[in-house]
Amino acid sequence: MMVYTEMGPRIMVLLSLISIQISIVAASTNSADVLGLNALKSSWTNTPPNWVGSDPCGSSWEGVSCTNSRVTSLVLGGMNLVGSLPRDISSLSALQYLDLSNNKGLTGNLPSSIVTLTDLSTLILIGCSFSGPIPDLIGSLQQLVYLSLNSNNFGGPIPPSIGSLSNLSWLDLTANQLNGTIPISNGTTSGLDKLVNTRHFHLGQNQLVGGIPSQLFQPNMKMIHVILDNNLLNGSIPNTIGNVQTLEVVRLNGNSLNGPVPSNLNSLTNVSELYLANNKLNGAVPDLTGMDLLNYVDMSNNSFNASTVPPWFTSLQSLTTLMMEGTQLQGPIPVNLFSLPQLQTVILSNNQLNGTLNVSTNYSNELTLVDCTNNEIANYTKTTGFTADVILADNPICRGNGSSQSYCSTQESNSSFIPSYNCTPNVVCSSNKVPSPSCDCAYPYIGTLHFISSSFSNLQNASFYKFLLTIQIFPKGQDAFNRTAVSSIGTLLNLQPFQIKDYFGPFFFIDENYCCFAAASSTTNNSSNTGIIAGAVVGSSVLVFLLIGVGIYAYRLKKRAERASEQNPFASWGSNEEGGDFPRLKGAKLFSFEELKKCTDNFSEANIIGAGGYGKVYKGTIASGQLVAIKRAQQGSLQGAHEFKTEIELLSRINHKNVVELVGFCYDQGEQMLVYEYIPNGTLNENLAGKEKKKLDWMRRLSVALDSARGLAYLHELANPPIIHRDIKSNNILLDDQLTAKVADFGLSKLRGDSEKGYVTTQVKGTLGYLDPEYYMTQQLTDKSDVYSFGVVLLELLTARAPIARGKHIVRVVNEALDGSEDPYTNLQEVLDPNLDTNLVGLEKFVELAMSCVRDSGAERPTMGEVVREVENIIQLVSSNLNKIKSPATISPGYETEGIIPSPYSGEDLFHNSMGSLPFNVESQ
Repeated sequence: MMVYTEMGPRIMVLLSLISIQISIVAASTNSADVLGLNALKSSWTNTPPNWVGSDPCGSSWEGVSCTNSRVTSLVLGGMNLVGSLPRDISSLSALQYLDLSNNKGLTGNLPSSIVTLTDLSTLILIGCSFSGPIPDLIGSLQQLVYLSLNSNNFGGPIPPSIGSLSNLSWLDLTANQLNGTIPISNGTTSGLDKLVNTRHFHLGQNQLVGGIPSQLFQPNMKMIHVILDNNLLNGSIPNTIGNVQTLEVVRLNGNSLNGPVPSNLNSLTNVSELYLANNKLNGAVPDLTGMDLLNYVDMSNNSFNASTVPPWFTSLQSLTTLMMEGTQLQGPIPVNLFSLPQLQTVILSNNQLNGTLNVSTNYSNELTLVDCTNNEIANYTKTTGFTADVILADNPICRGNGSSQSYCSTQESNSSFIPSYNCTPNVVCSSNKVPSPSCDCAYPYIGTLHFISSSFSNLQNASFYKFLLTIQIFPKGQDAFNRTAVSSIGTLLNLQPFQIKDYFGPFFFIDENYCCFAAASSTTNNSSNTGIIAGAVVGSSVLVFLLIGVGIYAYRLKKRAERASEQNPFASWGSNEEGGDFPRLKGAKLFSFEELKKCTDNFSEANIIGAGGYGKVYKGTIASGQLVAIKRAQQGSLQGAHEFKTEIELLSRINHKNVVELVGFCYDQGEQMLVYEYIPNGTLNENLAGKEKKKLDWMRRLSVALDSARGLAYLHELANPPIIHRDIKSNNILLDDQLTAKVADFGLSKLRGDSEKGYVTTQVKGTLGYLDPEYYMTQQLTDKSDVYSFGVVLLELLTARAPIARGKHIVRVVNEALDGSEDPYTNLQEVLDPNLDTNLVGLEKFVELAMSCVRDSGAERPTMGEVVREVENIIQLVSSNLNKIKSPATISPGYETEGIIPSPYSGEDLFHNSMGSLPFNVESQ
C-alpha cells in the first residue's frame, strides 16, 4: 500500500475584490503610536514604501488602520518583512489586531512586552520564524479571541496562563517544537482545562509528552475540535472525552496512546471525523454505533483484539471514508457495507479478512476505492457496472493463475487533476507572469493550504499525515496585487470566519514570497469591509469534485445553522435570506410562501401560464422586478423532502444560456414551488402547433435545434457531475423573446454515474412517444436515452406532428415515407410540415441526423456533442446557399450568414456557461 504523506494539487483563483479593515483617518497620529511604528520600521527591512512621514494614520500607511488617532490594527502578512519584533511594540497600546503571518524573515523571540497590549483580540503569527518560548504571561491578554502561532519554531512548554484567556475561541499552536505536558490547573496556576469557551484546540505536530489529562474534557466546554495528532503522547484516552458533547473532530493519531478506547466514545454523536490511527491502542475494536454523523473514520495500525467486522461498519449512513488497516479484523466483509449511500473509500488492508469480496448490486455510486491488500480473500464477485478501484494484491485470489487480474496489482491513484480552459489565441506571458483563468497575464499570489483535518476521502488511496493544497490567486483587472491586498488575502484565509466544515476541516495558509507588488492604491485603506469571495475546483483522477472550501462565501457569512432534522432537510438552510446557508447551491434564493403568493396576486387564475399533472405554472414578478415562472406542485404530486432538495441542488448547478435558469424555490407551509426565469414565447410544441403565432421557418427551426442540442450537450458533457434529463420533449423546450431555445423541466433528471459508460439503473420514467425503447427494456438509463428523445424532437421540427398520432409513432411514419420510393425524399414531402417550403437546403442531412438519434441501439446513436456539430454544419450549408443566391434570409438571432458558426465548446463563452455567475476563475494543477 502506498502512503501519501504530502500532496499538492494547485488551484488558480481570480479574486474580484479584496478588503479587510476599515480605516478611520484622523488628523494626526498619537505620539506613542508613532514611536512604536517607527521602532518597527527601524527593526525591519522591506517595509511598505509609503511608510514615510510623521503621521501614519493621516498618511494611510499600508497595513495600518486607525481609530480616533490610535493605531488599532496592523495587517502586514506576506510582505517579505525581515527582522525581529522589537520590545517597543508595547507603545501601540490601543492595538486590537496584529497579523504578521507569512513573513519568514521575522525571527527571534516573541518579546514579553507584547503582553502589555491588553486590547489585543487577534494575534496571528502563522508561518514566520519566531523561536524561543511563548511568553509566560500571555494570559494577560484577556481580550484575546483568536490566537494562532502555528508553523514557527516556538519551543518550551505551553504556558499555563493561556488558561486564563476566558474569551478565547481559537487556539492554534500547530507545527512548532513545543514540549512538556499539556498544562492543567492545579489550584495555584491556570491550565487549558479552564478554556471552557474555546472551540478549537489545535496542538498537533509538536513534541508534547505525557498523557492526555482527563481534566481537559469538561461537560461545560464548548470544544468542537481537539487536535493532538503527531506528538509524543502516551497513556490511555481518558473516558472524560465523552463529556464534551459538542465535539465534531477528534484527532489523536500519530502518538503512542495505549489501552482500550473508552466505551463511551459513541456518546459523541456530533463527531464527523475520528482519527485514532498509528497508536498502540488495544482491547476490543471500538463500538461506534449511534455516531450517525461520522463521515471519516481512521483507526489503522493499532493492536485491537482479533474480531470479525463489527456491526457499526454497515450502520453509519453518513460514512464516506473507512480506514481500518492493520486492525486485526477477520472473517468475511459484509456485502451491505458497500451499499452505504455516501461511501467513497474503504481501506481494509493488512488484516485477516477471508471468504468472498462481494460488491452488491446496491453499491454506492460514490465508491471509488476498495483496498483489501494482504488479507485471505479467496474470491471476488464483481457487479456489472461497478468501476471503483479494487486492490486484492497479496490475497489467495491473486496467487497462481489469478495474478494476472487487474485487481491483483497495487494501483496508484493520481491525486492531481488539471482542468483546461481555452485562450484564443494562446496566451504567452513574459517575465514571471502566468496566464490566469480569464486569459490575462498576471503575477499570482501563491501559497499552500495545510489542512489540520480533512475528509478528502477519495483523493488518495491510503491514510495520510497531512494534506497540502497549493493555490494561485490572481488579481482581477490588473496584473499584480499591492501589499494591502496580499495581506488581506492571507488574513482572511487564516481567520476562516466562514464555515467550511461540510467539505473539509480547518487549515492554515503559508505563502511563497510575493514577487511583484503593485503600487498602493490611495483608497485601499478607506475601503469598506466587504471581504473576499473565493473558491476552488479540485479534482482527482478518480473523481472530479467541487471544493467549496477554499472558500468561501463571504467575510460576513453567517454561522452554519443547526443540522436539519430527518423530517425537514431544509431546516439548516436559514430562512428567507438570499445569502443564507446554502452549502451546495449557487445563486438560488429561498422564497417564503407569502412572497410568492404576493407576486402572483394570490395565485390568481389570470396568472396561470401552464398546467400539467404536477400542478400549475404561474407568471409573477418578484421584489427585484424580474419576471418569473412559478411551478407550484399540487398536493398529490409532492415529492419527498429529500428528493425535492436533490432536485434543487441539481438545478442550481446548471448555468447555460440554453438551459432555463432556476431563480429560487419555496419549501414553506407544506408547499413545493420552483421559481424559474420567465420565458415569454411558450414551448416549442405550442409554436409548431401555431398557438404562439410565431412563424418558424427552416432556418429558425435549425436554430432551435442547435440551441436545444447545445443545452443538452452541456448537461451531458460539461455539467459536474453530468446530468441525464430523462424527459426531453417539445413541451420542455421553451423559446424566449429572441426565439432562443432553452431546455426546461428537470423533475425527472438523474445524475449520471461515474462509470465509464454512465449507466444508471432506475425505474423507467419519461413521456410516452419520447421514451427510449432500449431504456424501457433494460432499465439501464444512459445519456443516449436523451439522444433518442431529442431525435423525436427533431422529427417534430420537420413534421409538426405529435410523437404518436392515429396510433402511429412519428419514427415509424418517417421510416415508411423514406422506404416507400426509390427517391425517399419525394414521399417525405407528404409528411413534412406544410408551413415549410418544399425545397429545404440540408433536409437530407437533417433527416439522417434525426434518424441516427432514434436508432434502436443506444451505442449506434451519436452523442449530443456530435449532434451539435452536425446541426452547425447544416446551418453552415444553408447559410452558404443563401449567400450564393444573394437572397435575404431569416436567420435566428446570434447566427450570421457568413463565417463559421461558433462552437459551444470554445473559449470564454464555454467558461461562463459552465461556471455561471461565480466572481472568480479557477484551475487546479
